[in-house]
Amino acid sequence: MRVLITGATGLIGQEIVKLCQEKNIAVNYLTTNNSKISQGENYRGYYWNPKTQEIDTDCFKNIDAIIHLAGATVSKRWTPTYKKEILSSRKASTQLLINTLKGETHTIKQVISASAIGIYSDSLTNYYEEGSKDFGKSFLSNVVQLWEEEVDAFAKLGIEVSKIRIGLVLAKEGGALQEMIKPIKFGLGAAFGNGKQWQSWIHIQDLADMFLYILENNLKGVYNGVAPNPVTNNELIKTIANILRKPLFLPNIPKFFLRSVLGEMHTLLFESQRVSSKKIENRGFNFKYHHVRSALVNILQ
Repeated sequence: MRVLITGATGLIGQEIVKLCQEKNIAVNYLTTNNSKISQGENYRGYYWNPKTQEIDTDCFKNIDAIIHLAGATVSKRWTPTYKKEILSSRKASTQLLINTLKGETHTIKQVISASAIGIYSDSLTNYYEEGSKDFGKSFLSNVVQLWEEEVDAFAKLGIEVSKIRIGLVLAKEGGALQEMIKPIKFGLGAAFGNGKQWQSWIHIQDLADMFLYILENNLKGVYNGVAPNPVTNNELIKTIANILRKPLFLPNIPKFFLRSVLGEMHTLLFESQRVSSKKIENRGFNFKYHHVRSALVNILQ
């Protein structure tokens, strides 16, 4: 089997590539940086530039599936210019793949695209399954809705579409967890707002496993990329501090303060989505990390 991966050098992409190599799945990957192109038999790079709609069409040769992760990070201040980039990076990259494939003879049967649980409304009480249409009105929800609509166009090419709505990814290097840890390490940790907002999280190993499980079992449709047991922000911060053996004595960080520091991006820390993993579990997927403590112990120790 050979897969084409966009965003292969990012946090999630690197973990998926590593897993593909363990499973002897060959990888083609797309990069905007010519210096990152390698030409191994099972790991081959190809140039693309979604902004200019350029792509090396050799990337599609003998490909069975696409794992589509490319998109500008949302963990950067949302200026009006950068908000446009967050949107356009997802739209342009998806359209470039689809428009190029329209003119190519290909062997691709499936696309598995990243998405995000930020599509769901902010709620302390709802429990979101994949069939929910209770989508938010926030900028992030609009981004995810647009991204999913663009990805659906692969179906018109006879390619089965799968989407993974990813929650808070817990990883050793990079991602939101490392930013949460920094103040806690200096004894300055505190929950955000009232701390009651739900954090639906997933260990990065389980997330990479889920992408390949959906690939190998040819599962189509939408799946929530979250672990079975969401926690509140209070519980998450306390667990991190406990594992790091650091005190938590500061009052919770007020919303108005983070809004003044982070601007509109502060909503990432305050939106609450309690999200179900039942659908993927019912398809036979087994999580290695069910509870946040065991996931954090693995990462932090």
